[in-house]
Amino acid sequence: MAALGWLTPRRRSATARSVLAGEASAEAARKSTQDIAEREPEFPVPGDERAAAFFDLDNTVMQGAALFHFGRGLYKRKFFETRELARFAWQQAWFRLAGVEDPEHMQEARDSALSIVQGHRVAELQSIGEEIYDEYMAERIWPGTRALAQAHLDAGQRVWLVTAAPVEIAQVIARRLGLTGALGTVAESVDGVYTGKLVGEPLHGPAKAEAVRALALAEELDLSRCAAYSDSHNDIPMLSLVGHPYAINPDSKLRKHARRMDWRLRDYRTGRKAAKVGIPAAAGVGAVAGGTAAAIALHRKRR
Repeated sequence: MAALGWLTPRRRSATARSVLAGEASAEAARKSTQDIAEREPEFPVPGDERAAAFFDLDNTVMQGAALFHFGRGLYKRKFFETRELARFAWQQAWFRLAGVEDPEHMQEARDSALSIVQGHRVAELQSIGEEIYDEYMAERIWPGTRALAQAHLDAGQRVWLVTAAPVEIAQVIARRLGLTGALGTVAESVDGVYTGKLVGEPLHGPAKAEAVRALALAEELDLSRCAAYSDSHNDIPMLSLVGHPYAINPDSKLRKHARRMDWRLRDYRTGRKAAKVGIPAAAGVGAVAGGTAAAIALHRKRR
């Protein structure tokens, strides 16, 4: 205060009050930051080897449906005729407008894809998948979701895609994004050639939760410390399985459920981030044997 000696008493008093106010404000801001840190521990937690993250693919990591983009690439390579492309185009347009998964549309698309790849070699489709990713998928990755996945990787955690899309497509996308791996629908192959049938059932809805549960058991993960991300209410079983569920670009049903359950929301469709809602909490989910079979098939059925 000696430095203020040249000021009049009134000016010295006003200046002293300003200094006091500034110090008090800085201390309050510091305390507020500490309080937030105490309420919300750092997440993802660096070095937590028993934690991992599971990301839905369609409309969560990537705009639109991977299977439809894959169909466009196969058409370009003369795998099927124009009338079949028209069906793929209609399904993709509907998906983008509705922003949700319709089981009937998705099943029809999977049946079409199975008939198209029947008789082709697995290695051929894997190679083509790399090209199709560059042509149609790379530019459709949501930057916001990609950043979330990278945060888990930077924390030393494993990150998996979990999708109803063919596992070959999912693995290409996971590899290109630098993720750990992918769980996806497994098409049957004999001697490296597709038969046109599935192994088990499509990895959709409750089956995703069972795939995640099976993988977590095999990898010795603690699901209460894991995170899951999805846009669809069909994935509520998977989201409910982990300790940190996130609704990403959510459909209306998932948004309502997330708010009711105090899950966190993120919306990257318009460049805005939805308000964070509450702290995630773990919840149980029923068992579905078909999903477990699909998860096991991911590791075993690659002939």
